[in-house]
Amino acid sequence: MRNMAAVTKKQAGDFGEHVTREYLEKLDYAISAVNYHCRYGEIDIIAKNSEFILFVEVKTRGEGLLYRPAEAVTFQKQERLKKTAQLFLCEHPVLLQPRFDVSEVFIRVCQNDIILTDFHYLPNAF
Repeated sequence: MRNMAAVTKKQAGDFGEHVTREYLEKLDYAISAVNYHCRYGEIDIIAKNSEFILFVEVKTRGEGLLYRPAEAVTFQKQERLKKTAQLFLCEHPVLLQPRFDVSEVFIRVCQNDIILTDFHYLPNAF
């Protein structure tokens, strides 16, 4: 990522989450939680519609990658996400089908601005 010193990792991650929330809202999903934390970990976005409750992991990356951002969602990360989702569902029971999605947000940093260069949404990623 060019000029990354001017944009922090948190700012880039927040940008990716914002892009993903807008995408889900356009598909008529209601955002239930953002950055839900518990002892097992964090879920970036939790959203729902009349059929599904989505647990979304957002991966924001700059240019020049050698691998896809979704590949960073390892088996261990998936297991933590599942445990975190179970705890969320215990606290907020719903009669919806749970689904684990991954959002890949590709950015470029130009003069302190974050520019979206590509976006891939992977429903039912694991």
